[in-house]
Amino acid sequence: MIQSKQDYLKQLSKQLGTHPEKKQIINEYDVHISEMMHEITTEEYMKVVVDRLGTPEEIADIWKEELSVTPNKTKWLFVLVNIVLFTSGAILTAVYNVFEWNMVEMVWSHLTDIPALIMMIYMLFWALLGYEIGKEFGHGGRTLLKKTFILSLIPNLTLMSLTVFQLIPYEWFQPLLNTKFIIACIVATGFLYPICLVGYKWGKKVALS
Repeated sequence: MIQSKQDYLKQLSKQLGTHPEKKQIINEYDVHISEMMHEITTEEYMKVVVDRLGTPEEIADIWKEELSVTPNKTKWLFVLVNIVLFTSGAILTAVYNVFEWNMVEMVWSHLTDIPALIMMIYMLFWALLGYEIGKEFGHGGRTLLKKTFILSLIPNLTLMSLTVFQLIPYEWFQPLLNTKFIIACIVATGFLYPICLVGYKWGKKVALS
């Protein structure tokens, strides 16, 4: 039976073997258990810790399983999703302005009436990006988060540049291009990385709980 935090971490270290993020994982659980010890008053606090976190063997199995989830796959998945979102929007805009299809006009009308809601949903996408990376890769996912964020942001910056310099038909976006919406877009873009970080930290916490 595990008698102390040191016993727990020692067994976890043994079970992790040669895991590439072994040191970071041990440090995270060291901090997490220390925080729990302040909340637990019972003498059998390690039993409570094991009940909440799982045994060292169970934790090691989870982290070993997550090695099969490659960082590149996760990174390109979110980059691809963001490209699909922008491509879908571009196609809808082009179809609406080139063709006179009632269905497309109805969809366009509804979407241009709720720009704030669209922006909120898009913010959730970025929070999900951080959350998934935090949950899957823990402490070692910070670098991956930065790379994924930068790559995913390229379509955003490209569209903004094309619109500002009028390299695409400016009038196509006229329903959205009012001063308030443009300012909101600039402010929202500035908050995207902090939102990713919040999601990332939340994901890390979930992975430890």
